[in-house]
Amino acid sequence: MHDPALIQALAEASREFDATGKDPERNCWMAVHRHVHGVTPSEYDIREVPEDLYLAVLEARRAQ
Repeated sequence: MHDPALIQALAEASREFDATGKDPERNCWMAVHRHVHGVTPSEYDIREVPEDLYLAVLEARRAQ
């Protein structure tokens, strides 16, 4: 189980990417990627992120 404060913070951080495309799935993945790997993904970045964390962040964003 992930820290609820972290999940909420990442859901809010995902909105930073709305300017480049309002796709919640993509933007949540980008926020989680940045949290896990320390950098925003490039076009060819295929590093994985923890699926459970991603899904929790996406659920939190949809609930906002």
